[in-house]
Amino acid sequence: MAACSIEDLLAKAEQDEAEKLKSITVQKELDLEFDIGNLVAYDKNRIDIRQFREQKKEDFLRSLARDNTQLLVNEIWKHPTERVEEVIVVKLPEPTTPLPREKPPPKPRPPTKWEEFAKLKGIQKKKKTNLVWDDVAKNELHRLRNIARAQKIKVPGVGLTPTAQQSKTDLARAVNVAKSSTASAGKFQDRLPKEKAPRNTGKKRKFQPVIGNFSNEKQRQLDLLKVLDSKKPRLDVNKAVNKQMREDDREESAAKFKKGGKKGRKGGNFSGKGKGGGGKGKGKGRAGGKGQGPPSGKKGAGKPGKR
Repeated sequence: MAACSIEDLLAKAEQDEAEKLKSITVQKELDLEFDIGNLVAYDKNRIDIRQFREQKKEDFLRSLARDNTQLLVNEIWKHPTERVEEVIVVKLPEPTTPLPREKPPPKPRPPTKWEEFAKLKGIQKKKKTNLVWDDVAKNELHRLRNIARAQKIKVPGVGLTPTAQQSKTDLARAVNVAKSSTASAGKFQDRLPKEKAPRNTGKKRKFQPVIGNFSNEKQRQLDLLKVLDSKKPRLDVNKAVNKQMREDDREESAAKFKKGGKKGRKGGNFSGKGKGGGGKGKGKGRAGGKGQGPPSGKKGAGKPGKR
């Protein structure tokens, strides 16, 4: 009895194994056509109408789809494989079936006037440089710009800019920039034994404590309310005295300028009244002298007298 049961178990195991092997083996009258690049399989076999009518439509279609999918998977694993990140993948070939587009292909762009002119003259575009942009250097430059903007200084170069001769100031600036480039802005950087503190680094704004004794805060608020509530503004005596002294000095300077200004020149008339028969007249100072004119007594132009 025990022997029969063991034989039955072995037969059942063989049957199960055969079913598993049969599940990956599909028999078709005509071989399917495959396009592995697009993961597509074409089945040209004739559908059995009798079997289609006897079975349910969904079961028949599901069984047909399963068999064709199995054949497609079998064909995929016939291609070369490789291991990528502990996973075995298949290298798919190029697709062979042209698939329709959703939209028409774009039309070629008409050439510009410059392109037409360059083609006519045979001008070819040349590369300006062979340098390659470094993203790491770009990020480093942005970081140094942010640090320089925060410290209100000029944007430094990437590291120490090479020059003919490095001065002491340049070296000190490069050291300060290198120390302040850390995440803590150089707060926890160690100093040398005789290193001096950097100058012109700016002052940090100090805030009043938010906990503890509030008497000082209370007094500040009361003083502020007192100033706002007073009808007359608070008088700064020193500022008022200085302003008055400046006004007095300005008025005194204006008065001295008016008093010692340029004196107006006295104007002279260089024409003289003529007497007698056309002699020369003599004049004193800047005024014109009297000259002898024609007998008719008309005014004649006399020569200016000597000083």
